[in-house]
Amino acid sequence: MTSGMNYEEAGLICGLEIHQMLDTRHKLFCNCPTKLRRDDPDYRFIRRLRPARSELGEMDPAALFEFKKGRRFLYESYQDSVCLVEMDEEPPHDLNREALEIALEIALLLNARPVDEVHVMRKIVIDGSNTTGFQRTALVALDGYVEVRGKKVPIQTICLEEDAARKIDERPSEALVVYRLDRLGIPLIEIATGPVITSPEEAQEVAQYIGRILRVTGRVKRGLGTIRQDLNVSIKGGARVEIKGVQRLEHIAKIVRYEVQRQLSLLKIRDELRKRGVRPGDLDVQPVDVTEVFRSSKSRIVRRALKSGGVGMAVKLKGFAGLIGREIQPGRRLGTEFADYARFWGGVGGIFHSDELPAYGITAEEVERVRSLLGCGEEDAFVLVFGEESACKEALGAVVRRAKMAVEGVPEETRAANPDGTTRYMRPMPGRARMYPETDIRPSRITPELLESVKMSLPELPEAKLRRFIKELGLSRDLAEKVLDSHFLPLFEELVSRFPGVSPTFIAAMLTNTLVELRREGVDVDSLGDDELRDVVRLVAEGKIAREAVPRVLAFLARNPGARAEEAVEKLGLRLMSEAEVRDFVRKTIEENEERVRKLGQRAMGFLMGVIMERLRGRAEGRTVSKIVREELAAFLSG
Repeated sequence: MTSGMNYEEAGLICGLEIHQMLDTRHKLFCNCPTKLRRDDPDYRFIRRLRPARSELGEMDPAALFEFKKGRRFLYESYQDSVCLVEMDEEPPHDLNREALEIALEIALLLNARPVDEVHVMRKIVIDGSNTTGFQRTALVALDGYVEVRGKKVPIQTICLEEDAARKIDERPSEALVVYRLDRLGIPLIEIATGPVITSPEEAQEVAQYIGRILRVTGRVKRGLGTIRQDLNVSIKGGARVEIKGVQRLEHIAKIVRYEVQRQLSLLKIRDELRKRGVRPGDLDVQPVDVTEVFRSSKSRIVRRALKSGGVGMAVKLKGFAGLIGREIQPGRRLGTEFADYARFWGGVGGIFHSDELPAYGITAEEVERVRSLLGCGEEDAFVLVFGEESACKEALGAVVRRAKMAVEGVPEETRAANPDGTTRYMRPMPGRARMYPETDIRPSRITPELLESVKMSLPELPEAKLRRFIKELGLSRDLAEKVLDSHFLPLFEELVSRFPGVSPTFIAAMLTNTLVELRREGVDVDSLGDDELRDVVRLVAEGKIAREAVPRVLAFLARNPGARAEEAVEKLGLRLMSEAEVRDFVRKTIEENEERVRKLGQRAMGFLMGVIMERLRGRAEGRTVSKIVREELAAFLSG
């Protein structure tokens, strides 16, 4: 549907919020380390969170939404990396100076104007991701910009904030969510662009350039989950929709395209509903108990719900026939949106709707009986749900609210990104009443001396680094850009400086192409640390392994945590052969194939290289083998 889309005509406007973990020694408001843990926690505790009204007496709708779920939160903690600050049992300490300096460095690279004094604010968040019920955030700089393809994209704000706790598990049957506190408090920088982006590709390019700015500092964490992008997307006649949690850069353009498709589809549904004369007031209906219709149902889903004491309830949606099943994103329909609302507000497993019935064991006769009970006309639809009575009523109430929104067009809301580029309902759009001052932390002054100190240590901009990689290090443009977009950028520059005898092109390819290929083969390359990668390059520099052996060594290290590179070489039998050993092997191969070699003459070069490299791959450099084969073949033929 979006193929050949005219985004200017659609009125696409997009803004980005980029959140990146900073690589600091300590958390933002305490002295705990900033390492994520994989081992079992030392202790656990349970909390409940409640929303509070703002100083103006207003209640944030997103906070109220989370509170109504009635959930408890189980927090997992560690003795040596979580303290009373994360547990909300002790006031926060002063703002981390190291994190502030990194944020100022990034702000200056983004041409932004630092504030004179940094004040910490509280942002209400009661989904359990913070033990306090709010997130601490501080404005650091304003009015920056980046230039992408000749267009100046404003950077409205740059903030320093604490990261949330990690969600480990969710147990709906117990109304319990499990969080781990190792991540809570790690410093994040939040960069918000102006809403001036007008195409999906431009959104991805802007995010890519800002990501490069972050990486050239060498002071941000790497790996999946350390950088997250939020998108604000709207079109003409639609609404501003916030899409949270985009972790991969390459997904941004697709997500924007799919959101434009979703909003255009919803506008078409709105227009169709208006043609049918449907108004929001026509949907002021109450759920009807239809349990008796399904007492003898053959549907396993229905029987299971009724057997456990549940009921069946349905609601009529005037004028919605044929629209609930209409696709609005690949694999997602208006009915999917209704189901999202039913699940989040009512806690049910899902819904049935008349556009998809009869199906799932529900018969045509049962469908007609429900339609009769509800008084459905030809253009009317219904939604059906099974479960505990109060949950069914809440779920259908949410469906009715969402149906009313469909009559109006596109609802403003916060959505979560799915791995396939589609999105799902997450919560209502936060209100303006969610921010208030933090009274436990002293302001931090940004002095001229501090700014001057930061300016003196600013790194190269990405475009200057790109030119240097191509001209001085001999990288191709494609490989240079891959390095710039890699979280291994600082390590690449370190290895090139430390091992001048190893080709920069080889190092760059190892950190980008080789690791990507191993990941595709199912190797957990994310388990490889900088020390393992340094050791592998060192062995190449010392002439102990061939470059061709590197993928096998890396795979061994990834599959055997704690192993050393030397151990991998030994166990895999990849010790680099000397030139004398290679020459001896080449001579023997020529003698073994004497008749064929004489018949082919100089053309035997390709044949010999294939045979020899198949046997020596990983134990000899290809260029060394090629040189020796050429010499020995010439000597053999001339003799």
